[in-house]
Amino acid sequence: MKYLLRRSFTWFAIALITLTTLVACNNINNGKAINSNKLGISDRTNERIVLGTTSKIRTLDPADANEFFISNVFYNTLERLYTYKEGSNEIVPQLAADMPKVSEDGLTYTIPVRTGIKFHDRTNFNAYAMKFSLDRFINAKGTPSYILGDVIAEILAPSATELVFKLKQPLQFFPKFLAFTGAAAVSPQVYKNIKDEKTGALSFLPDKLVGTGPYQVTQFVEGSYLRLDAFPDYWGNKPVNKGVDIQFFSSNSNLLNAFKTGAVDVAFQTLTPTQVKNVQANAQENGWTIASGQGATILYMVINTQQPPLNDVRVRQALAAAIDRPTLESRIFFNQRAPLYSLIPSSFTESQPVFAERYGSDGNGKLARQLLESAGYSDANPVQVSIWYSPKYGGNGDLIASTLRASIQKNVGKILQIKTERVENTVGYAFIDKGVYPTYLLDWIPDILDADNYIKPFLECEEAEAGRCTKGSSQFQGSFYSNPEVNQLIAAQRKELDQNKRLQILQKIQLILAQDVPFIPLWQNKEYAFAQKGVKGTRVEPNQQLPYWNLSKI
Repeated sequence: MKYLLRRSFTWFAIALITLTTLVACNNINNGKAINSNKLGISDRTNERIVLGTTSKIRTLDPADANEFFISNVFYNTLERLYTYKEGSNEIVPQLAADMPKVSEDGLTYTIPVRTGIKFHDRTNFNAYAMKFSLDRFINAKGTPSYILGDVIAEILAPSATELVFKLKQPLQFFPKFLAFTGAAAVSPQVYKNIKDEKTGALSFLPDKLVGTGPYQVTQFVEGSYLRLDAFPDYWGNKPVNKGVDIQFFSSNSNLLNAFKTGAVDVAFQTLTPTQVKNVQANAQENGWTIASGQGATILYMVINTQQPPLNDVRVRQALAAAIDRPTLESRIFFNQRAPLYSLIPSSFTESQPVFAERYGSDGNGKLARQLLESAGYSDANPVQVSIWYSPKYGGNGDLIASTLRASIQKNVGKILQIKTERVENTVGYAFIDKGVYPTYLLDWIPDILDADNYIKPFLECEEAEAGRCTKGSSQFQGSFYSNPEVNQLIAAQRKELDQNKRLQILQKIQLILAQDVPFIPLWQNKEYAFAQKGVKGTRVEPNQQLPYWNLSKI
């Protein structure tokens, strides 16, 4: 599960270089930009959309990319066997011709595959090409390979129109794995011979992207510009625009300025809470459209259950009771994030606000003091807890940590002494699974839109010694939490076909989470996209993706 955690730590403010160093173009001559004008886009028309972002693209290869923004590019350029119905979290066929047939033991999924579809290189898509793509995704051992590799034992293609998946163990929501944006069809003609010259092992193609989606990549200048053109031979509904020009900005301030001056049509990923508030305040006057949706990203606190004084569950419970989520929501996030009372976001039907139910209103200082006093602490003999964080956490780690510390101290008093400790992400991530930190503020973006992806990657423990997890998700998260009952419940909900029974299992897991407190859920995000006056079709989907094919200008 290592890559899952590393991929899912994200931050919202990126400051690198100034806007004057931006280089983007429509035509490239020996690696240099030519014919550049406004943002370097030479054929800017009302039939094309200019999208600005502060996100970066490390690679275009879906077998080696697992960051959020590139997943949005994949969402618009590649296709998978299944996808999410627009406007909902319902799984529907995409390259598959129908939903799968499942064997009685839950280990075999048989999926019919569409025909008459072409890749961007005009070669034909079929089940053999899909098998090639998914085998490559798993066997190349790129950053996201575990997502399918952990669950699939074998992929078979009995014919050009059928795929058979053999699973390592029953997994009732398996089609959601096949909807992961990177689990997409890529052209075997382009990718089949991409191997390391020395070892012969599968390698990656970082600067090309050849799939079957509504857009094709026609130009990529790393760090500056990505050009997507509508694919003329696309088999599905055609985009309403002719293409999207993605411009990468060096900072969110530069992105905001570009949006305000009309240099970009759409701004997406990402502005700080203060900047979002500024756009909201001026939206009506300027005719700007603000599209938002409840995101799947959560912010939380991991607690080292093995390190004193937090090895005493009463101290962990007191800390959970003392936190005042709404205060930070209004003062720092300007109501752009919602309080979270379970690791499973409230947008999922399985979510149960167990921390609110167990600890009452936020900032419950009275309960926190009672718990600490029962553990032997007092104002004269206070408990001391350090909270570690990255300066990039939530867009402003310093302000979040200091406000969190002040609110806890105010609610509980001298009996609980909070100290905040700042650490860069690269250092923090290197040592969190070693047990260095008593607590750490983190965030998480799911790979699979299912409640399981907020449970298994946090609470599962594969091996333990003397109550300490030595191998597994909780060890990698830095919690070291081990509970055999939770492990059994996690396995049971993954197999359970009856949704009501699965719901009951997930609710029981959440109740244990609130009791044992190896993690404290804090907030869940909202995703925003901002569009200029006259830009239509801007919408953030429930899966947090921004569809480009609906964007148009009048």
